[in-house]
Amino acid sequence: MSAAPAPTRPVAAVQRRTLRVLVLAQVLSGAGLAAGITVGALLVTDLLGSARFAGLPAALFTGGSALAALAVGRLSQRHGRRAGLAAGYVAGAVGAFVVVVAAAAENVWVLMGAFALYGAGTATNLQARYAGADLAAPDRRARALSTVLVATTLGAVAGPNLVGVMGDVATGWGLPALTGPFILGGAAYAAAGIVLWVALRPDPLLLARQRDEAAVESATVPAAEKAVDATADHADDDGGTPASTAPDVVEADGGDPGAVRRAVLVAGTVMVLTQAVMVAIMTMTPVHMADHGHAVATAGFVIAVHVGMMYLPSPLSGWLTDRFGPLRVAVAAAVTLLASGLVTGLVPSSSVIGLAVGLGLLGLGWSLGLVSGTAMLTSSLPLATRARTQGAVDLALALAGAAGGLGSGFVVASSSFATLSLGGGLLALAVLPVVAVTARSRT
Repeated sequence: MSAAPAPTRPVAAVQRRTLRVLVLAQVLSGAGLAAGITVGALLVTDLLGSARFAGLPAALFTGGSALAALAVGRLSQRHGRRAGLAAGYVAGAVGAFVVVVAAAAENVWVLMGAFALYGAGTATNLQARYAGADLAAPDRRARALSTVLVATTLGAVAGPNLVGVMGDVATGWGLPALTGPFILGGAAYAAAGIVLWVALRPDPLLLARQRDEAAVESATVPAAEKAVDATADHADDDGGTPASTAPDVVEADGGDPGAVRRAVLVAGTVMVLTQAVMVAIMTMTPVHMADHGHAVATAGFVIAVHVGMMYLPSPLSGWLTDRFGPLRVAVAAAVTLLASGLVTGLVPSSSVIGLAVGLGLLGLGWSLGLVSGTAMLTSSLPLATRARTQGAVDLALALAGAAGGLGSGFVVASSSFATLSLGGGLLALAVLPVVAVTARSRT
């Protein structure tokens, strides 16, 4: 049996092109990701006349994101990242446009379903980070996936700051002002899907699998040939045929199944906790600010700072993870989220700067947790099941965000925003015992 032909293009060149395409798609999709976050809670509050259900849009965004994460992961496993990511963005675009129609018709039930479909864009935006790591060298994997994340910054920061402009556009079209950001989000997601479908060639996951199969086969064939030679020599010497010798097969990206499961559990725990805390506090910040007399544009500024700090420090998070390891960076994420909860919960409600600092720390803690958890997860998974397992972990990630978003409204309604913020910061510390047990098991 002959080894599979090697790819004609150097992998390093393909990886550079892959990152360029993903960066462009992330810049576009970032606007769709952030625009709806800013006004979703306000839109529901206006329609229902109560802030009690203000966390529902975020819960539906992330609930829809959960289902989409699983679907995108499975589609990517079967047909490659290009098909999975493009389909996810198209679904998000459809959801955004249905939000506009439902809000204009004041149909709350259709609006809720549209929020869930819109969440597919969020899931896809996050799943793109895995595509950046498929062909990366192991010692640069965290930096590769962080390059994809940081590309979201431009659109994610611009989106909330265009709330006023897009509100004017929507009003000019005879639509509610708060639907303007969803018009932007739908267009952004659709553009990102088109870019990936057209330009993400060769597909990074499919190419990584080809290389993995070629490596296994090239290691197997020489071993088999040696076995044949040894058999022939033995036959010449003894005049007989010895028992058959099995070839020495090298399993690429394999490993102890128990160790893989433990790594997936730890990585998932880190990402789930950081996601839940981040979504809960972020969701209620615009409502908290509106209740204390701040304009929508001011809330948009604070959310822009938050989303910027989610993605802009990604290269730093990636470098720290590659340099010091994901467990140490996960600890830093927990401490940063605690600091965010303290600042956000204790600053005066009138302090825009204080809230911006608190939300900025919230974004930084999320970045540290997501990058360290993703690097740990990706490094532990074999290519044969990588995309499917990544989708399943992102399903848990989205469900955690849904729980955080849904619960946040009830916490604030029954207690206060300060309680939510301080409680979230303390919850993040649950990462520490998980990391401690894992570190102890390695020594």
